[in-house]
Amino acid sequence: MTIIDGDNLLWALRQTLEEREITTELELCRVLSRYFASIGEPGQIIFDGAGPADRSDFDQITNPEVIFAGFSRDADSVIEERLKVNTAPRRLTVVSSDRRLRKAAAVRKAAAVKSEDFWEQVRHQLRHGRPRKPEPQEKKEGLSESETDKWMEAFGLDQ
Repeated sequence: MTIIDGDNLLWALRQTLEEREITTELELCRVLSRYFASIGEPGQIIFDGAGPADRSDFDQITNPEVIFAGFSRDADSVIEERLKVNTAPRRLTVVSSDRRLRKAAAVRKAAAVKSEDFWEQVRHQLRHGRPRKPEPQEKKEGLSESETDKWMEAFGLDQ
């Protein structure tokens, strides 16, 4: 799972000359939706504030999940909270150039990627990447009972 500091990523894009066409949260989410679809992984993007009054355009985007922090919290606090409560933080990647978030990710042993570096990954994937094949169903279901018995026997654990 990738958790993105949306405002931080937008700020990074505004600093680069070649990405001036992405200026709004919605435009960014649409591009990231294509990216996450191509890599086959889930993502979340968290923005400061309450977001627009009409969020119907954001409702069309299912991956990444789009979250607005609201008026009482900022996106950084929401991301830190998600890091703290996650039961598998080593599977998380936090995208932000903010030192506070990168440190919070390191404390929980999650990966941290600077916004600029992440955007290069996105651009490369969308230009050159192929969609990943879905994982085989067997991986999700696990071993059958007979396969488990064979492995238990092979390792002498069948007693």
